[in-house]
Amino acid sequence: MIKTKQHPKRQATRKALIFISLLLFPITMNYLSPYVVIDGAFQGIINGSFVVFGLFFISALFVGRLWCGWLCPAAGLGEACFMISEKPARGGRFNWIKWGIWIPWIGIIIYGALSAGGYTSINLLYQTESGVSVDEPARYIIYYIVVGAVFVLSITAGKRAFCHYGCWMAPFMILGRKVRNALKTPALHLQADTDACIHCKKCSQVCPMSLDVHEMVQSENMENSECILCGSCVDTCPQDVIHYAFDRNL
Repeated sequence: MIKTKQHPKRQATRKALIFISLLLFPITMNYLSPYVVIDGAFQGIINGSFVVFGLFFISALFVGRLWCGWLCPAAGLGEACFMISEKPARGGRFNWIKWGIWIPWIGIIIYGALSAGGYTSINLLYQTESGVSVDEPARYIIYYIVVGAVFVLSITAGKRAFCHYGCWMAPFMILGRKVRNALKTPALHLQADTDACIHCKKCSQVCPMSLDVHEMVQSENMENSECILCGSCVDTCPQDVIHYAFDRNL
């Protein structure tokens, strides 16, 4: 395994954050739940998950999929599975699988809200009145189904496969990023000094999303909808070719 060079503490911090997020998942699960937001829609209730998903879209206008790299509980489990398998995820057209999940799900939410006569109330603790998501036996079952799905995909379909194929949260951020790119507003992104690259390809080897970062550098296009801005490539490159930037350019 290639170790980071310039900023080892940054990656240590990132990994600590996603593992802490994983430990907190029994508390936060309902705020990230695809079911709770559907149930709330049929009741005409804006709940915690509705607000969180909206914040994913808004935050992506400024920081892209940073959540996926630095705070997501599924990221903690997905990267813990690297100890079992570091097989690259295939990506490519398979990344469209999550859209096949997300689009019908959004359709159900819209139908539910229309059936309820629109959203008429706000209850951020809807179905989480105790403040803890996993607080009764039935919810333990849901919790283990979600954790099991992330685990199985990670060890069978490749590194962070759930992020590529099954995540219902990622499309909010991908769409937010596309809006940002169209508007060309300042945002966090990666930049690369192509001429300084020595073609060691360490950036591609350490990418937790199995992206061909070296090819991105050579094409002078560091923008990729599957990039989670984790900075693994930034912190591994021996020539400081890749770096973070916050501006209008891509």
